[in-house]
Order: sequence, then C-alpha cells, then structure tokens
Amino acid sequence: MWDTLKLWDRELLVFLNNLGSEPFDAFWIFVTQIESWTPLFLFFFGIIFYNYKTRKGLVVFIFLLITFGITLFLTDLTKEFVERLRPNQITSLTELIRSLQNPPSYSFFSGHASSSFAITTFIICAFRSYSKWIYLTIIWPMLFTFSRIYIGVHYPSDLMVGALIGTIIAFVMFKICKKILDNL
Repeated sequence: MWDTLKLWDRELLVFLNNLGSEPFDAFWIFVTQIESWTPLFLFFFGIIFYNYKTRKGLVVFIFLLITFGITLFLTDLTKEFVERLRPNQITSLTELIRSLQNPPSYSFFSGHASSSFAITTFIICAFRSYSKWIYLTIIWPMLFTFSRIYIGVHYPSDLMVGALIGTIIAFVMFKICKKILDNL
C-alpha cells in the first residue's frame, strides 16, 4: 500500500509539473520567492494593529510570530529526521520533470506549505469576524504551495502534509491567543 501511495505521489507530481511551460516560468519563480509576498505581510501587519489596536494587536502579532516560529521549527526538524530527497534530486525523475530551482534541503514536508498555511489560517481566524473578505487570503498559500510543484522541488504529499500541519498549528495557537485576548 505504501508503495502504491508513493507511486501515485510521483505520478501526480510528473503530471502537474509537466503542465508548466517556459512562458510561465518567470511568474512561478517570482511566486515561489518569499520576498514576493512582502506587500501581503505588510497588509497583515497593518490590519492586525488597525483592528486590534495597540495592546491586543501586539498580542495577536506576537502569537502570529510564535505560530510561524513553531511551524518552521517543526518543519526543519521533520525534514532532518525523514531525509526525503527532493524530486529534482532523484535521477529517475530529473528526466521526467521540469526543475527550475535546486534547494539543498530535504523535501518532506514543505516549509512553503506549512508556513504559508499557518500564517494565513491564523490571520483568517483572527479576522473572520471583521470581514468575510479575509478568506481571499487563502489564495496566497495555494499559489505559493503550487509553485513548489511547478518548479519541481516538492511532491504533492509534501505540500498536503505541510498545509495540514501549518493549519493545525495555527488553529491551536489562535485558540490560545483568543483566551489571552478575552482576558485583556
């Protein structure tokens, strides 16, 4: 059964990765870079302090940073423990996929997926009562995560697990944050 799941993971990667074409490469390389999302992070920072004001805003911001830190720590720890090679590091796959980057770290699970879903889920939890438009921020981690398949550095399972882990961490951390906010 495990071998079947790995085969499906590999086949889905090859299929999705091969949907890419050279005219779109620059766009997806831009999307996969964390620096490209700086305006979104500034927006998140602004709405935190606009809606929660100074003291509560500081608590929300600190918990968002803690959420991000825990997610990165768990991601890096898991990568070093599992040591799954990236698809573009597997000789049999390099002939089947388009690889646009070559990160030196391991593949499982995706830090792009875990951190972007953690940040976005936390923000959605914090602002869903202020505006339903906040749900549109989910577009960011979806694009950010898909970019990792497009450039050939992650299997779909790396991304799904990363998204799940990041989402769970965000829910737990926001629940703790909410209890603190309710006592302020």
